[in-house]
Order: sequence, then C-alpha cells, then structure tokens
Amino acid sequence: MPASALMNVMTSAARKAGRNLNRDFGEVENLQVSVKGPADFVSAADHRAEETLYYELSKARPGYQFLMEERGIVEGADGSHRWIIDPLDGTTNFLHAIPLFCISIALEREGQLVAALIYNPVSDEMFTAERGKGAYLNDRRRLRVATRRTLADAVVTTGIPHRGRDGHDVFAQEAPRVMAEVAGVRRTGSAALDLAWTAAGRFDVFWEHNLKAWDIAAGHLIVREAGGTVVDATGRDQSLDTGSVVAGNPNMIKALLPLLEKAPTKA
Repeated sequence: MPASALMNVMTSAARKAGRNLNRDFGEVENLQVSVKGPADFVSAADHRAEETLYYELSKARPGYQFLMEERGIVEGADGSHRWIIDPLDGTTNFLHAIPLFCISIALEREGQLVAALIYNPVSDEMFTAERGKGAYLNDRRRLRVATRRTLADAVVTTGIPHRGRDGHDVFAQEAPRVMAEVAGVRRTGSAALDLAWTAAGRFDVFWEHNLKAWDIAAGHLIVREAGGTVVDATGRDQSLDTGSVVAGNPNMIKALLPLLEKAPTKA
C-alpha cells in the first residue's frame, strides 16, 4: 500500500534515528550510561534518538505538541496534534546487546490516535498503521491478529516487573493462573514490540500493567488496525489512562481477563 505523506514523514524520522541506534548498538560496550532510576537505565543513544526524532518531526510538522519519554511534554502552537514518542523502548535489552528494542511513534489528532509506527532497526521491521487504513509490516504485508480461540492453544506475552517497579505482588498472583491455562508465556522486554508482534499474529495476547502512554500509544493503534482489541485489565477502553493493557483478538481477551487482577487506577 502506498505510504501517505504523513507516514513518509514518520518513517523517514524513524529510519534516521534507527541508523544512529544501530551504530551505537554495535558499540554497546562503549556507551556512556547513566542511571535514571532503579533498573531504569538511560543511555546516550536514547537521548540522541529522541533528539533526532524531535528535530525531524518538528521540521516536517511545525507546531505539533510532543509527549516524549525523556523530554516529557513539549508544548506547541498546534494544540490539536500531539506526537507520543518512545525513542528507545527496550533500553535494558539494548544495553545488554539483546536485539529486541524499537522506536515507537504515535500521532494524536484531537485526542484520537490516527497514525502509528514501531521500528526495530536491527531486524529492519517497521510496523505501521493509520486509522481506518489497516496495519502493515514494511509497507508490504497486511497485519492481522491471530485467530486462535482458546488459551490452551495460545502463546501469550507479558512484562515482568523488575527491581524498582510496582506490581510484583499482582504479577505473582496473575502469572501462575495464566501459566496454568496457556501453551506458553514469553517476555521480550519491550511493550511496544509485544504489541506489534501481537498485531502480526506472532503472539496471541499481551498483558501488562503500569505502562506509560509512550509505551502503549503506537501499538494500541497498530493492534486495532490489525483487527484486534485493546482494553485495560478491567475490560474498559482506557489503557492510555490506566497504563494497563490487554491486547489480542476478542476471544483471547474474554478468556484472559478473568485471570487478571483489577488494574490499579492512576492518581
């Protein structure tokens, strides 16, 4: 499917940032790394990627607002549009030379997600979607969520809370219940990739709590444009607000939700 002007802007910015990440990934042992919080590392590569994305998207669409993992909120003259960006989702993987990380870009218009991109520069896989136009891998293959109907046949993916993160008790209760019902459980270390791979049918369903908007936004639209459903752990369409995500086909979500704890509500 021919890319729109908007998607061309997004893919160009992602590829430029991705080239820098690939270069730094090849020299991962030499990266300057600081500690932003317990087990929450931020590298010089992370900041460089965000700077590239900010520059390229600002140049192409002046005045748009931003919500970025490192910079936070950046106001703009155009209050109807907002970029939601994670320049390096899977930073811990990146710093350990594990090639599972990505750039995540979403665009909101009047509070509604209208375009999304998730790009792994190592594998050169780019997952894209525009509202009402479907989801694609590398502009060639139409994405569709898996059609399995029962958890017994499903491979599910999740995020495991680590040191310094909330949710250990909830996960300790959820995991045994889910593991007893499914064919397999996986953890990639990147929520954005989990969502992209769910859209591609590689995973049947994804669940995680305590995520941020930049972790979720692009994957949220890509899954929906691939024919899937995205809700929070209470079954509501409020994932971007609560930080809780359950994504997959409706049968998978209906089967998984009773196994999960109620998602905590953000203050």
